[in-house]
Amino acid sequence: MQLLTRHAGTWVGTNRFRLMPDDAPAEADATARLTVGAGGNVATLAYTWAHAVDGPQDGLLMVGPGDVPGEVLALWGDSWHQKPAAAQLRGSAGDDTLTVGFSYAEGWEWRITLTADEPDVLRWRMDNVVPPSPSRGPEPVTYWAMDADLRRAD
Repeated sequence: MQLLTRHAGTWVGTNRFRLMPDDAPAEADATARLTVGAGGNVATLAYTWAHAVDGPQDGLLMVGPGDVPGEVLALWGDSWHQKPAAAQLRGSAGDDTLTVGFSYAEGWEWRITLTADEPDVLRWRMDNVVPPSPSRGPEPVTYWAMDADLRRAD
C-alpha cells in the first residue's frame, strides 16, 4: 500500500467519461481525497466527477491487502456507475499502479486502475471489458470509460 500512502491528500483535475467506445468523451472537473489508515494497510479514495447529462456524481473506493501476498481487495460504490449495491473487487498493486476489477455480468468486466508514478500526479482509469460477439469479433474488447488526471491540491 506504499503506492497510496505516498499519495495521501487532496487532488483536483479533470475527468473524461464515455459510455461506449465510439462516444465522444465528456470532460468535467474532478476531485479526490485519498486517506490511509489501519496502520497503513487500508486506503480510501473518495472522489467526485460530473456526468454530462445527469450532473454531479461521487464515489468511494476502499482498498486493502488480500489473503494472498500481492493480492488487493476493494469495495467500490459510485452514484452513477452502479447502485445501490457496492461491488467487491480483486486485483494487485505494484510500486506505481494498483488495479482491481470484477465481473458484473456473463463475460463483462469492470477494472479500476490507480496510477501514481509521479509525486504530484494521481490518475484513475475505469475500463469496461466487453465479451466477444458476432458484431464485435472473437476477442474481448477493452475500452476506457472514465479517465481522470489529478494534481495535488494540498
